[in-house]
Amino acid sequence: MTRVTVVTRQGCHACEVAEADVARICGDLGLAWGTEDVDADPELRAEYGDRVPVILVDGAEHGYWRVEEDRLRAALG
Repeated sequence: MTRVTVVTRQGCHACEVAEADVARICGDLGLAWGTEDVDADPELRAEYGDRVPVILVDGAEHGYWRVEEDRLRAALG
């Protein structure tokens, strides 16, 4: 089950950094994670299009623009 999703966009440097952070944190915790392309889904684009990357935990918005490591670890702990 994917607990963490990074809503991302092609060519977005901040998204690449967020994905690397999430990969490292989820790897440490043994949790699944994934990405969704904001531009591939009209609903995602309408909701998050100007705030990527967006971090979702269990489908709920957890944060955007950057990963707050301590806060994300606490939410997943």
